[in-house]
Amino acid sequence: MNRRTRAFLTACAVGATVLTMAPPTANATVSPGPAVAPEASTKRALAQLRQATARFRLPAAAIRSGYAATKTCVDLPGVGAMGYHYANRAHLADGVLDVRRPEMLVYVRTRHGLRLGAVEFFQVDADQKISTNTDRPSLFGRHFDGPMLGHEPGMPIHYDLHVWLYKHNPAGMFGTWNPAVTCPGSSRSTAAPSG
Repeated sequence: MNRRTRAFLTACAVGATVLTMAPPTANATVSPGPAVAPEASTKRALAQLRQATARFRLPAAAIRSGYAATKTCVDLPGVGAMGYHYANRAHLADGVLDVRRPEMLVYVRTRHGLRLGAVEFFQVDADQKISTNTDRPSLFGRHFDGPMLGHEPGMPIHYDLHVWLYKHNPAGMFGTWNPAVTCPGSSRSTAAPSG
């Protein structure tokens, strides 16, 4: 695991102690089979997400609303990048999945500075067993990735889902990595520029 990935996950681990106490709620759809949502329902949920997050196009707005910057750009050389994550500790800790309250916002570098590229939803695995997935949540007709081990000490086993609502992703709107996003200095952690 590279240093950028570790730095991002360290920021997520800020609320890990609280997260381990927050089980999934009824707001998360739990299904062991493939998630298939009617197209109209998915479009409505994506419209709700866009309406709720459009005000966060610039990082300063996210910070004013309780999101904290991780200060590093997360990438996977040869595959793509995510960008700079801004995590909301209150949203991470409450265990509630709500399309209007994403746990993380993902910013990408543009010629005009950082701009919102994606949002990320995060859910703690209820039984903390990597071998089971009966509580795998879904939103937008998509199952979350996971369960996956915590990436840093204290970070619980969890699920996550990326939604590239503001930056086109050639790998698909729900792809984890975006090949169209790059991080400066791919061999080292890079401080985020001011918004």
